[in-house]
Amino acid sequence: MFLMKIPALDYADPRAEALSDRLARLVQGAHHVAYFYDQPDTSTFRYRVTNMIESLAETDTSVGASWFSGNELIYLDAILERVDVIVISRAKYSVSFAQLVARARALGKRVLYDIDDLVFDDRYVHLVMNTLDQPMHDIEMDFWFARLGRHGALMRLCDGVIVTNEYLADRVRDFCGLPIAVVQNFMNRAQLAHSAHILDTKRSSGFSRDHRIHVGYFSGSPTHGRDFAIIEDAMLGLLDSDPRVVLRIVGMLEPGPRFRRFARRIEVFPLQNILNLQRLIGEVEINVVPLQDNAFTNCKSELKVFEASAVGTISIASPSFTLSRAIRDGETGFIAPAHRWPQVLSLAIERFETYPKMAMAAAESALCRYVPETQSRDLIDALFGDGWA
Repeated sequence: MFLMKIPALDYADPRAEALSDRLARLVQGAHHVAYFYDQPDTSTFRYRVTNMIESLAETDTSVGASWFSGNELIYLDAILERVDVIVISRAKYSVSFAQLVARARALGKRVLYDIDDLVFDDRYVHLVMNTLDQPMHDIEMDFWFARLGRHGALMRLCDGVIVTNEYLADRVRDFCGLPIAVVQNFMNRAQLAHSAHILDTKRSSGFSRDHRIHVGYFSGSPTHGRDFAIIEDAMLGLLDSDPRVVLRIVGMLEPGPRFRRFARRIEVFPLQNILNLQRLIGEVEINVVPLQDNAFTNCKSELKVFEASAVGTISIASPSFTLSRAIRDGETGFIAPAHRWPQVLSLAIERFETYPKMAMAAAESALCRYVPETQSRDLIDALFGDGWA
């Protein structure tokens, strides 16, 4: 583990912003956009709503942007009179959201749907449930068919769709044929500043570390059991063969009984806020990102790679559509097909003397691509311009 003293931090919750302040921002500049998200959370809401608004505020002063929750649709008249574009992010169909679309379009406002996952086409329900290891019982089937069906129904009402990558864009084209724009996920200013502090600390110390090698799995939700199963045997073999290796798990994944004999070399942390998560990622040398290979996982963003890269931690990842494009194999990290995880993990350990160079190359790549300045042009084009296909 790297020898850092980075404090555990928290940051202001953007959901606490007063409605009056958010309404006031809509009249700033010459162009105005309102983002709607059903109930703000700590995942998609951050990447697809607040990060977008922050980017607009920083890079284009002609745009006024704010967000609103589904509960705030009662103020729709006050919002609509102030905006040119409405973006509905990952919300499900409801009478209120359908009325929002109808009233906005009647007033000549552009209405866009933003989605970051394959959760809108009920032809994929079985695949989604199987990937997330959900029981195939009637009550769960009812939930997932309703969830995907309502996302898709609301999407189809809109004028266009914004997605996170081209693979997901193709699934949207097949589903509804609406115009599509791609705006990748990226890090916000608080995340970038904290990551820079972590990276600078590691670099100034010459990447000094103790004798151990930490491998981190940052699972987030409890639905990644089948993803982790891809590397379970390889990880057990590495723990068995190399006493320096420590496994760090952050999130809701519980290591299975086969890991009990390594209990003293396994660290388990609960879910973290965005800044504490960067600190925990920055303390490990290797970040592992195993994914099953199917249409659902290929739609997912590469954020688990670029968040690690920003703090000088290299990633070993499955060759999904986005992950394989976020890593230059052998230069900024490693790509590991399912059958090669043991060999690739061993290779990463064998090449550990090159780790600082690879870590800095990974950081440089991420900080060129996954920052507000780089993505702002695509965002502006998606909202107001011609960035459509």
